Amino acid sequence: MEVTQIDSIWPPIHQMIAHAYSMWNVRFPSVLAQLAIFVFYALAGTRKDLLFNLSIFAYMNASALSSYVLLIIPYIYFPFLCLVMGQAGYLALATRSNFTSTWSGPGRPYLIPCRTTHTRLFPKKHLFSYSYLTIGIPIGFEGNVNGMIGVNEKSISTIWDRVLFASFFFQSWYSVRASDHLQRGHDELGLRGKLDLYLKSEGLNPTDFPHAYLVTAARFAGYQFNPVSFWYLYSSDRKLSAMILEVNNTYNERRPYLVHRDSTAEVKTPDSRPSIKGYRVKDFYVSPFNSRKGHYTVLAGDPLGTGMVGFNGIDVKITLNSSKGHPKLVARLFSERKPIDPSLLGTLSKLVFLARWFWVGFVTIPRIVKEAIILLYRRKLEMREKPAPLLGTLGRHSTSTEKVLERCFRRYLEFLVHHSKRPLLVKYNSSGFISKSEEFSSLSYVASPDAENVLELRVLTPAFYSRFVQYDDGLDGITSELINHKTIWINKPELTQHIFTPLSVTSRSQSYSDSIFTALTRNLRRSPLEASIDSDPIHPPRTFLPARGAKDVHAPLMEAFMICQADGGLKRQYQWASFRQLFADWCLMGRVDLLDGGIDIVRMGIAWKCVSLSTNMEETTENRP
Repeated sequence: MEVTQIDSIWPPIHQMIAHAYSMWNVRFPSVLAQLAIFVFYALAGTRKDLLFNLSIFAYMNASALSSYVLLIIPYIYFPFLCLVMGQAGYLALATRSNFTSTWSGPGRPYLIPCRTTHTRLFPKKHLFSYSYLTIGIPIGFEGNVNGMIGVNEKSISTIWDRVLFASFFFQSWYSVRASDHLQRGHDELGLRGKLDLYLKSEGLNPTDFPHAYLVTAARFAGYQFNPVSFWYLYSSDRKLSAMILEVNNTYNERRPYLVHRDSTAEVKTPDSRPSIKGYRVKDFYVSPFNSRKGHYTVLAGDPLGTGMVGFNGIDVKITLNSSKGHPKLVARLFSERKPIDPSLLGTLSKLVFLARWFWVGFVTIPRIVKEAIILLYRRKLEMREKPAPLLGTLGRHSTSTEKVLERCFRRYLEFLVHHSKRPLLVKYNSSGFISKSEEFSSLSYVASPDAENVLELRVLTPAFYSRFVQYDDGLDGITSELINHKTIWINKPELTQHIFTPLSVTSRSQSYSDSIFTALTRNLRRSPLEASIDSDPIHPPRTFLPARGAKDVHAPLMEAFMICQADGGLKRQYQWASFRQLFADWCLMGRVDLLDGGIDIVRMGIAWKCVSLSTNMEETTENRP
């Protein structure tokens, strides 16, 4: 009988020990470096590190990978051919739906070829004119118009939402989204719901304007930069009654201006159609060559025909006047040819239209940059530093660091109000997030009709959150940002001293890492940079509080609150976000993005070293006798 002999396990184990001993003695620095890299990736590794490692590995082994690619090309040739054919079909509008959503209300969606002109009269004369494409849609309409215009289009499936560029293939060429207009957030309400919220914020009854028509620069293939949108508001008898000019600047800030129609001072346009003439104080930073002083005069004709039937064309004229009443700049947007009903376009007509107009949205910012260069270097105009936004302006979107600091500030403010000895109700409005008011009340607060103890705090720009962590004292921070830098607005500043008061914060034992963090931030913390202010606020606070000196500091730091009271996850997020912000303020002029870029370079260096060590160790193993 044949007996199967079982090999001993000891020779392989002995071989492994000998190899480890050889590596320890011969390549000890490499082993130590690999161990350090392993610890780094175990504690602070991200998906970005994986991407860096894969990219560098592919670069260092390009010749080997190319041979594998040549081997698999015959197998991927047919799928690649199918992809090319799919792209060709897409360009031929085969994947675009020809379905047109039904709409029984007044007004129709239109593609509106226009021209915009800017005439600068003072202090230097300058003129330019460009072609421009706008989209007109009746508010309340949602859906698809022949694959050309889409308004709040629904996703085809949750699966495709996760696929990169899926919306580019399955949605309309020109799309209008509720997220691109009026308040931040509340997108689920649609354009009509957001319009109603804005009208209520202006003290108006939305039922007085049951019909509305929006003229805007829509997204093309997902991209958009929209300097201004026009909301035409109509009464129940379908007569033009008011207008909203929704102005955006290149800093992602937004300012809606409401202009009412004054029937007693009716102004007829050259074609004798109804029009709106209005006057609004300029309080929004649009151009670096103009201050926020002065006022606008607006003259706009009704784009729709009688009873909101048909389309007369766009004609809007905006004049910027100086504080002394002299015209400085005249901007005009007007229809250059007849509007196009997208539901009537065939496949060839669509291709011709897209070939003629697809590029307009992409060159809007380059055109702005070009004209700015001409004004700066040829006309010798002086550029003004961007000031902090005023009340009524929707601040830019917040950065990832500001999002974390906002959550911490909100928790900190809620804690202080809750433990305030004075009965208080605080209405807190954040910036850079959803336009929503949150209310915090003290334990002793009882609602009363006179609202004597109701404080409203509006953050005007997300920069407030990154600035607030630089102060050693909460009340100093609030007072300085209110009076000196105007990054916040408070209706009753005198009540803030009852919020930022000394509190007995129950502290848990501080860890060693918390002590290191506190010492680092204490050395990094500096006074915030001065904010540029070129005009007085439109809604100044009632009273001012004197800023306290360092010797008067008594309010608990938000930092101390986060260490002592916040949960572990939020505390770590705060520590990392505040450290990055303070370090950037200390040596990078507050540019956290530059710090992130430097961190990415370090991560790429670690990835390079990791791949290099792995390759060298593999070569050593292959060459070992």
